[in-house]
Amino acid sequence: MSAVPKTAGPCARPVGAAPTTKITQVKVGSAVKGYGGEGDTEALPMAIAAAPGGGSWLAWLGTDGKVHLGRLGCDDKLTGTPTSFTGIDLQDVQADATGGVLLLTRKGDCHTGPLCGGESSPCNQMVMVRFDNSGKTVWERQVTNLTSARGGYDDGARFVWWYQHHGRLATDGTNFAAYFGVAITLRNGSCVDIHEGDRMQVVSRSGALLSGHNSFEVGCSHAWTSRIVWDPRAKKFAMVCATDNDCRIAQPNPYRTVAAGTCDGSLFGGDLVLAKSSGYWTAWSQGGTVRLSHFNGSSAADQTIKTSASSQHPHLVTYGSGRMLLAWQSGSSMKAQVYHSGTGAAIGKQFTIAAKDHNYQAFKPYADGSTAYPAAGSTSSSIKIARVLPS
Repeated sequence: MSAVPKTAGPCARPVGAAPTTKITQVKVGSAVKGYGGEGDTEALPMAIAAAPGGGSWLAWLGTDGKVHLGRLGCDDKLTGTPTSFTGIDLQDVQADATGGVLLLTRKGDCHTGPLCGGESSPCNQMVMVRFDNSGKTVWERQVTNLTSARGGYDDGARFVWWYQHHGRLATDGTNFAAYFGVAITLRNGSCVDIHEGDRMQVVSRSGALLSGHNSFEVGCSHAWTSRIVWDPRAKKFAMVCATDNDCRIAQPNPYRTVAAGTCDGSLFGGDLVLAKSSGYWTAWSQGGTVRLSHFNGSSAADQTIKTSASSQHPHLVTYGSGRMLLAWQSGSSMKAQVYHSGTGAAIGKQFTIAAKDHNYQAFKPYADGSTAYPAAGSTSSSIKIARVLPS
């Protein structure tokens, strides 16, 4: 008698002896913003979030000046009709039982300044949008600090400029945290200078901006690849950034070095995940070589692994129990390798994910042990969902 195939979760996704991939083409019905040059100041085209019940929320930036949102079923295909929101840039999406939150950028005002030097650029807001399970807006909350009286070129402004402003969301199950690049305005005599750093703000389920929760006005400066995760064991939001402050991968507010790097233009952070028992793993790259560093609390990395991956922009995501998945660009596809999230040891062989990588998009973990990544589709109005099935 043949054994009954093993499945996991409410979607009954098959569990293999080794990781296998499933690529699903989703026709979204409208034009999706292209990858462009994939720079850290360019728009992010798409993001995905695991939803309770095994499905997903898929968000994408249209060419129509809107952020679109659709629900995916267990087959990774659209169910129902997508909704849309005003937004000039998409950052991330997270979900819970009653809907979820989008992190996106909207137009703001600069006011007059004047700038001490350089050219003017639009001054924008970073906004959380809470949506319900029908995809409709519940509340909106700005997490920058522009008002009718404070424009981007006014002293004390924290806003989105042309500077790097990518961001990520995390949730503790009740509150939502946004960690993102931010422009910082400082008066300098009769004019203002604009600097760049990163900022973390927490918003309650009802839409109120909260103090505490490890939030801060400015953390790393200058900052890029700012990453965040909720740690239920330590009951805190944990973060890492790449920064030219001593050229390192660091924890912000206050600075604590995770791993030392070099400011040669090739230092980039990847992602941040929980280690098996305690602490965290972060992926990062220097000189095109991808590393995995493990650290605890406020301490520097106690273990750093040089992987065989060659990339400037690695992705790292929790993959089932006690494991994590490292992925990186390889030609027009991606390569991936599973690692033990306790010891850091590689598990099994590298494998290919037949989807186009983007430098700053994210894999997301699912409760059934799978993980998913949104990628450019074969047409301008489609998106590929690259799912690594449980193993």
